[in-house]
Amino acid sequence: MRIEATHRVQLVFCLLDADGNGVLEARDFELMAGRVAAAAPGCDAAAHEAMRAAFLRYWTTLAAELDADGDGRITFEEYTACVLCPERFDATVDAFARALAALGDPAGEGRVARPAFVALMTAIGFGRGNTDALFDAFAPSPDDRISVTTWIEGIKDYYAPDKAGIPGDRLVDGAAV
Repeated sequence: MRIEATHRVQLVFCLLDADGNGVLEARDFELMAGRVAAAAPGCDAAAHEAMRAAFLRYWTTLAAELDADGDGRITFEEYTACVLCPERFDATVDAFARALAALGDPAGEGRVARPAFVALMTAIGFGRGNTDALFDAFAPSPDDRISVTTWIEGIKDYYAPDKAGIPGDRLVDGAAV
């Protein structure tokens, strides 16, 4: 596993710990889903529900894979064991990536404008500078848009344990890319 992947996942764990208590619980995913849905007011109810369902699936996958003692809490060590294991988490990441990108493209044009991208990424908790750097790394068009496919693939790459030097590394402070 590459150290870059560990840094990326450590950042996401901290962001997903929405209540800041040091562990992931179902409530964290409910809070995050609400924040992200609120950042996309122009989307229809189906897109918001798909995002909520993706966050719920994220949690249920983690709980099913990792919560052996049934206490409803996932530590960072437990989290890393699942999300950096593609065969255990790929389908969950794919559903999450598609739901998030759909919120950024409410008209279904296959493109996401910077303001929508920034709103969603900052709702998750990523810093504005890091978010802009990521968007720029996705090589936006002259009208400052990226393709939905590019964003989906970028999210999947973010969770890949063998990848380094990817656009998603820009979300981690101090990353050399």
